[in-house]
Amino acid sequence: MSTVLVVNSGSSSFKYQLLDMTNERVLAAGLVERIGEPLGITTHTRYFWAEPGEPVPAIEKQTTQREQPIADHTVGFQAMLDAFALDGPSLTENAPIAVGHRVVHGGARFFEPTIITPLVEINIEDLSMLAPLHNPGALEGIIAARKAFGSVPHVAVFDTAFHQTLAPAAYTYAIDAQLARQHRIRKYGFHGTSHKYVSQAAADYLGRENETLKQIVLHLGNGASMCAINGGISIDTSMGFTPLEGLVMGTRSGDIDPALLFQLHRRAEMSVDQLDHLLNKSSGLLGMTGKADMRDVLTGRAAGDQAATLAFDVYVHRLRAYIGAYLAQLGGVDVISFTAGVGENAAPVRAEALANMEWAGIVMDEARNEERGSGIRVISTEDSPVTVLVVPTNEELEIARQTLQAIS
Repeated sequence: MSTVLVVNSGSSSFKYQLLDMTNERVLAAGLVERIGEPLGITTHTRYFWAEPGEPVPAIEKQTTQREQPIADHTVGFQAMLDAFALDGPSLTENAPIAVGHRVVHGGARFFEPTIITPLVEINIEDLSMLAPLHNPGALEGIIAARKAFGSVPHVAVFDTAFHQTLAPAAYTYAIDAQLARQHRIRKYGFHGTSHKYVSQAAADYLGRENETLKQIVLHLGNGASMCAINGGISIDTSMGFTPLEGLVMGTRSGDIDPALLFQLHRRAEMSVDQLDHLLNKSSGLLGMTGKADMRDVLTGRAAGDQAATLAFDVYVHRLRAYIGAYLAQLGGVDVISFTAGVGENAAPVRAEALANMEWAGIVMDEARNEERGSGIRVISTEDSPVTVLVVPTNEELEIARQTLQAIS
């Protein structure tokens, strides 16, 4: 059995999955949270699969939760090991051959999955200046995981790596060039693991070679981004130097006129920290409606709430603007895929984002779009020149795949 442990670590929590890569099934998954607080929580789920050879693999799961003090990530990893020992599956019988780590920011240095060495750790720490909320926690998780699993290779998979193929014209900001170089200011893009997974999954589903396709992927969750992909290569993406640029999100504003910050500083006397909080934590859907969840916005819109209706319209307007831009950048498109929480579940968002785009070869099927399902499904008409899909993302599986790629 070729098992891979995938770790997604933050400053006060980490998620994990143990995957059997012979059939890409999840054996266990969990969350260790409230690290550093008086009482931490470990939630561990074990998955039971039907025997191989059955026509439809059945799955059952068993979840347990424990509370205990978790002082730091090292103690957290011990809590995870205890959960495996008590609740299974056995890490002796299912010992991982590698550990894959999600790292948000790889800057311009990392463009592929990378085996972690002390030098790589130093680079991840150095890049914390570009991702102060994410990279430090990832590094803590890496250090703790290397203590717990010291005999196997550890691999860093970077959210920014997929977008390292952007051309200079796509990633360069029109500011003073020397200042940009000094402070590493450029578009990096994020959600790369999801965009890569979804674009390949769409190609596989359609029985097409990814290298032959022009694709637009919409990753619409609480954080949201879009990517133009030509032949499996990212050529443009909506997030930029940080995840704040681009689409309207749950709590992030997305694109705004930067001069608004000067005005708010001068007239409202808002500090830099207050402006940072405004645009990242209290804007987007939350700022317009008081609710950050698209489900609440859709409920309000259906009830005739004007603020919810406007927020929905603003959200969709931004989606259509980027879709149009990427149609131009790609010179047309073969496949458009929606993924993540909003993309996979909000039929009205998908419908309005692609409404009246028959001129671009996009013909939606209203009935298909309204249907709910758990797997990949087509929501365009049979004769639509452009295929529109809903593709559930699986970033953990993509990290595991890239981890095996790195150690092979």
